[in-house]
Amino acid sequence: MIRFALAVMFAFGLAAPAFAEKAVLAGGCFWCIEADFESVAGVSNVVSGYTGGATENPTYKQVGRGGTGHFEAVEVTFDPARVSYAEILRLFFRSVDPTDAGGQFCDRGDSYRTAIFVTNDAQKAVADAAKADAAKVLGRKIATPILDAAIFWKAEAYHQDYAKGTSVVLTRNGPKKQAKAYEFYRTACGRDATVKRLWGADAPFAAKYLK
Repeated sequence: MIRFALAVMFAFGLAAPAFAEKAVLAGGCFWCIEADFESVAGVSNVVSGYTGGATENPTYKQVGRGGTGHFEAVEVTFDPARVSYAEILRLFFRSVDPTDAGGQFCDRGDSYRTAIFVTNDAQKAVADAAKADAAKVLGRKIATPILDAAIFWKAEAYHQDYAKGTSVVLTRNGPKKQAKAYEFYRTACGRDATVKRLWGADAPFAAKYLK
């Protein structure tokens, strides 16, 4: 069946699809990184989850309490024929504050730190170069570590595509539709304002949320 499908593609002048690759990134609240990278051309899927720690199948409450060693992270699946791993990392650095070692924006603690998790030497080389570039552009020390990939545990279902949710949740400003609550959280946390101050016009996702 696969051979037949490829034959049909070549007969109609279509290129065979590239093998998908994955990038695992921690950038503070996984809702925000997930929403940002779902908008990138060439990215086919983004999953929120936990990685880097020792606790098996961790829960959101466990990770939030601390002690598990896990980061909130996302697994980005992308087509390298359309967007490179280097570009994924360039966008990642410019969507966070990589100089902050204690968390991200209003979210503090180990689980909200930034990190890049690499699966092989090729990814590590690209990550090292992206980190060096970020340090050069900002003129500051980059706190984001480059770590060996560990088991990626998918987060609970209600965390997936949180920014698109239609259920009603309670916020400090009363009940809101989940998508609106997400926007309220993101703005109140100062994520995009901070990224804009840090990266200026080179911040790829901030403009959507800055009015």
